[in-house]
Amino acid sequence: MSGQVGNNILRTSGVVAATAAGLNWVSTVVTASTLTAEAGNGYFINTTSNTCTITLPSSAEAGDQIVFMDYLRTWGTNKIIIDSNGLNYQGDPDSYTVEYDTDGETVNIVYSGATKGWIPLNDDVVADVPIKGNEEGIFGYGGSYVSLTNLVSSSGVVATDTTGVGTARSSLAACGYGGDKGIFGFGYTGSDVSMTNLVSNSGVVGTDVTGVGTARLAPAACSYGGDKGIFGFGYINGGPGYTAVTNLVSNAGVVATDTTGVGTARDSLTACEYGEDKGIFGFGIDGSAASMTNLVSNAGVVATDTTGVGTARYFPAACSYGGGDKGIFGFGYTGSNVSMTNLVSNTGVVATDTTGVGTARRTLAATEYGVDKGIFGFGQTGAPRVSMTNLVSNTGVVATDTTGVGTGRSGLGACSFN
Repeated sequence: MSGQVGNNILRTSGVVAATAAGLNWVSTVVTASTLTAEAGNGYFINTTSNTCTITLPSSAEAGDQIVFMDYLRTWGTNKIIIDSNGLNYQGDPDSYTVEYDTDGETVNIVYSGATKGWIPLNDDVVADVPIKGNEEGIFGYGGSYVSLTNLVSSSGVVATDTTGVGTARSSLAACGYGGDKGIFGFGYTGSDVSMTNLVSNSGVVGTDVTGVGTARLAPAACSYGGDKGIFGFGYINGGPGYTAVTNLVSNAGVVATDTTGVGTARDSLTACEYGEDKGIFGFGIDGSAASMTNLVSNAGVVATDTTGVGTARYFPAACSYGGGDKGIFGFGYTGSNVSMTNLVSNTGVVATDTTGVGTARRTLAATEYGVDKGIFGFGQTGAPRVSMTNLVSNTGVVATDTTGVGTGRSGLGACSFN
């Protein structure tokens, strides 16, 4: 027990109960679907994979206390259910349904006696840590083989063209690394390339870095682990064609050699971060349009195919929003250009189609900006290449077209920096 005895609750038995500061916090995080709780304990409840039914003690004394904490802010997805095990809860009998289903909630209950039973001392939502994410973004490269870039401010304003650094190319990808920097990689100059160009935390693009990994076009890339990145999939001219090979990017921007691909080989897909430290590849073409996805763990391990949700298409774009917690796939080509979007939850679940807002187009790019928002930009509506953009709010709502700034182009990449 800790704290002054005078601040503690005296049980009817004469035993002094521990204060909240003196609780025995159980170090093992609860991930199971059931828990039998004991008085005097605090529990971290992780409901990422399932709801959790918590059975309270069958007998209790006034002053007994138990605390439950939402370990990963997932109670909004999978709630906790409290079984008061024959005792009252806030004056209601055991038959009363007790559930808590709000992300970030902490439930602190104290037993008051037989009449009212267990009473929440508090059941507040704990404020999340400051939102993770980068303030600014950058669009770069694209057809017809240019290397110019356009910075995106923290308020989503796209700047005029910056003279390109590095080899002009299209059909490349980009992602963040190091928590505050970015990297453009791979692409097509008339032949496949594997070169990369680092982006500093002030948005300055570096000269070409000799490529590591198989040269290819139309891959995708996203960040993972909070400070690393991954390039994946694409098309290799001259054989074997579609590939699922991946290349990890360290937190210093160093690209690793090929990792044998997992999942259906394809190109013209896209990727984004979700859950603050994980990633997801989605859609693409493997001879026909696909809607499958492949999750990326916070260690950079790519999972096997997940059956697609949403309209199969290729040439879409994707970015995170909500501080890297959630993601959005948008636009693309099904045989005709589309503007539909699909949200990605903080557990990597892809939602069904949302009716598109903005001009339908393909071969565009997207990036995070403003810490918790996103932006789709550029692309192709047919023969014309466009420079219009569409902002994404921190709740995943896509805005109507913003008149483009910068040279219209397609097949470009985009990433955020800070």
